[in-house]
Order: sequence, then C-alpha cells, then structure tokens
Amino acid sequence: MAEETGILLESGTNELELLEFVVGRQHYGINVAKISELCPYVEPTLVPNAHEFIEGIFMPRERIITVINLAKALDVQKGDDTSKDMYIITNFNKIHTAFHVQQVLGIHRVSWSDVVKPDSTISRQGKGIATGITKIDGKIIIVLDFEKIVTEINPETGLKLSEIEAMGERSRNEHTILLAEDSPLLLEMLKKCLGKAGYSHLIPTTNGQEAWEKLDRMMSEGAIIGKDISLVITDIEMPQMDGHHLTKKIKSDPRFDGLPVVIFSSLVNDEMKRKGEALGVDAQLSKPEIGRLVHQLDMLLS
Repeated sequence: MAEETGILLESGTNELELLEFVVGRQHYGINVAKISELCPYVEPTLVPNAHEFIEGIFMPRERIITVINLAKALDVQKGDDTSKDMYIITNFNKIHTAFHVQQVLGIHRVSWSDVVKPDSTISRQGKGIATGITKIDGKIIIVLDFEKIVTEINPETGLKLSEIEAMGERSRNEHTILLAEDSPLLLEMLKKCLGKAGYSHLIPTTNGQEAWEKLDRMMSEGAIIGKDISLVITDIEMPQMDGHHLTKKIKSDPRFDGLPVVIFSSLVNDEMKRKGEALGVDAQLSKPEIGRLVHQLDMLLS
C-alpha cells in the first residue's frame, strides 16, 4: 500500500500520511510509511500458548504473518460485528505483523507540527502507547506506538544490550552526541547501550523540534562542531518535527558544516533510505541493530 500512495515524494517536508482506523469507539492513526498492505479480516489460525495479544496467524500469499488483536493490546471493548474488520499489515524493524482493527476510514496528509506529544498524565514514562495526538475534521486521532506493542509481546525485537556487551571492554569516548528520540523507553535504552559502548557524553531530546532548538542554542552560545557537539542520532517518526526535517535543517545550515547526522529508525526501508540520501544524511540504520549503530559511530567519529 505504501508504494501505491506515492507518499511524500519530497524529502524533509515534515509531513506524513496518516491512515485513520477505528478500534472500539476510538479513532487511531498509523504512519502509512509503516504499512505494506491492507487486507480484509479472515479468522486467523489459533496458536497454542501464544501471548494474550496474539490472535493467531494467517497466510496471505504463502507468508505466515502473526495477527495482533489491537483491541486487547489497547484494553478496549469491541462489538461482535466483524463485517468491517481489517488487517493492517505493517513492515518495520524488518518484521511483518498484522494488526486486527474494526474499520479503516482513510488517509490524511498532516504536518508533524500539528501532532502533539502526549504529556505525562496520558503517557507515563515507559508505559504509554501513544506517540502523538492530532485533530482531523474535529476528531481526536491517537497515533499509536506500534513498535512498543510488538516489543511488549517479544522483547527480542527491541534494542539488545547484549550486542554491546559482546563487544567487550571499550574505552570511554569524549565525543558529545545529541539524541532525538520520542519514545521514552527507547531513549533510555539508547542512552544505556551507548553509555555501555563508551559514548557517555549524550544530550537527549524527545523530538526534532526540541533537538533543533538545543542545537541552535548551543551554536548561538559559541559551540564548536567536533568539540562541543560531534554527531546527531535521530529517529524519523516524531511529533512536532520529524527526523528528515531535522536533517534538512542541519544540512542546509552552514553553521553545522561537518556535523554528521545518523538516522536510527524502524522506518529505514528502501524508500526512506532514498529520502535520507537526498537530504545528505551520513548513515541510516534500522532499529534494533544497536551493534551496527555503534560500529557506524566508531567510523564516523574515529
């Protein structure tokens, strides 16, 4: 489906195409870039002793895909009528997963600047399942953290500290790295993994806008590239300002000449790689490959 929509042919526009769908009575959204296709609901084959969120498996075109019951994952009630039910089949972190929803309503193009990050009353650190909230045609749309749902079912899909520990004892690295990551859980894991790898001088920010304001403030206070700030690691999908727009602002500003930008995201597919390359990004890696990220940092900062 993502290929058919012609999603955002321009790079760094700070926009996304959001698929609106319904679970229970609430309207939710998912970035179209995460979707490989939509399928009508068919009753899945049950899998014994599976996680409570797993509804079963089904096989479109000979590929076995796990079905996640999104109503259960969100702890909401749904009716018995399945006539409008659909599967949203996603492809991120190199995994295909089907999410069972009650109805798909359509696609909206929105700006990330109109997507608000949930505050702590809605999204407790490490517990929240919403990455953003926006309003479309008078309806509140909750943008869900699908990676967190998958990681909760199978922690092996998340960042693995074991990959860093397997590298053995590493010396401390004095370079300062700015992180832009909207997931509190992933931001903490990223800090822990990079710290274990010797990169202990980290500046955490929770979206591209916050990252840009921090960088802009540092430069206005006389920061030197390579000394006070050496590299930026950014996610792609973030409220307020996404990673592509952040990269565009950095790479088009002569103050940041020589500052490498690394994209570390679940959305690093062929199309997104082309967008990143067009913006001048220095490296692009897919979550959860934290070991490869550290090797890339070693090369860029050697």
